[in-house]
Amino acid sequence: MLDQKLIRENPTSVEESLSLRGKVFNISHINKLTIKKKEIDIKISNLQSESKKLSKLIGQEISKSKNNESIELNQLKKKGNEYRIKISELEEQKRILDKQVNDEISNLPNFPSKDAPIGKDESNNVQIKTWGEPLREENLKSHLEIGESLNIFDSVKSTKISKSRFITLIGDGARLERALINFMLDMHTKNGYLELMPPALVNSESLKGSGQLPKFANESFKCSNDDLWLSPTAEVPLTAFHRNGIIDPQQLPIKYVAYSPCFRREAGSYGRDTKGLIRLHQFNKVELYWFCDPSKSLEAHKMITSDAESILKKLNLPYRLVDICTGDLGFSSSRTFDLEVWLPSSNCYREISSCSNCLDFQARRSSIRSKIEKQNVYLHTLNGSGLAVGRTMAAILENGQQKDGSVKIPDALVPYFGSNFLKTA
Repeated sequence: MLDQKLIRENPTSVEESLSLRGKVFNISHINKLTIKKKEIDIKISNLQSESKKLSKLIGQEISKSKNNESIELNQLKKKGNEYRIKISELEEQKRILDKQVNDEISNLPNFPSKDAPIGKDESNNVQIKTWGEPLREENLKSHLEIGESLNIFDSVKSTKISKSRFITLIGDGARLERALINFMLDMHTKNGYLELMPPALVNSESLKGSGQLPKFANESFKCSNDDLWLSPTAEVPLTAFHRNGIIDPQQLPIKYVAYSPCFRREAGSYGRDTKGLIRLHQFNKVELYWFCDPSKSLEAHKMITSDAESILKKLNLPYRLVDICTGDLGFSSSRTFDLEVWLPSSNCYREISSCSNCLDFQARRSSIRSKIEKQNVYLHTLNGSGLAVGRTMAAILENGQQKDGSVKIPDALVPYFGSNFLKTA
């Protein structure tokens, strides 16, 4: 959430910063609401000050007067009652305005970083580097073809269980998924992350805090009888884990890693990647999440990205690192580095992790602070997939495919999977 004070005092600067996202933002109506709210705050403060002075006068009048029903005393009490009524009325106006202001600001995205490339869409993203040698051969199979030939997953029968774009992992497919999850968790915990296993159902406040609500309500699955939603990413419960809290600065940075199932409607993406493991309604992900000192988040962003990269390197999967332009940034992100893994059948790189620095955007929405140098400040939050498990499996199947139809398992994964090759029974 953006700072109300900044919107009130410098709306032009706010509009200019937001416009870097490639859209026109007019916040004049929000600016007027914040000014009105400030005026009411001042009125309430002045009336409370006058009321305190009046209470003191009433006390003095009672102590010096033998008649507690004197005209002077009754007049003072009457005035005091008028103050209380007026303060109560103004506080009710403030309560209504608070909700209006919060609702309006909640729909505004984060400011893009000045260091992010300027651009309107993904075509303006900037490649920073590549790693590994992409597999380029003729007659390569897709991970869907490989998976079906090895009988390690089934999407057709899954429609009987739920609907399209869900998948059931079978035998070695389920074992490979489990091996990847355990491998990723072990690698990250060895690198200083504390493992959490949060609930898969989250409430509306949690989604608001991380930035999924109200903007992306149509992207998530909601339980009709409760204020609960299926979590679209572990980023949501990990943010909410410290909601309305003050974190001891001695604990910073806090680094969490969490495996979680993720659920997304993928609204607006129909017709793209409808088969295979790339774009499912339910998928598994290992999430990295940081709470850190605001002065150290730029360096933390490089570190969380490097931690996600390390998994790709250990699995020997070719990838590239991309700096996301201002027009393609996620709602809560100020700066994002995408990791894109090589998929030979498509002859292109596909996103497997987005590592984002959200600055104080989520912490302000969730009221997560720390006392740093005697000042209460909102912390900076960072998140990144470490990695998306299904897409990692797809990359292993395609990059490890052999002439005989088997798939070579990356050496680092062998102790978890139990063998060097994935073969037909």
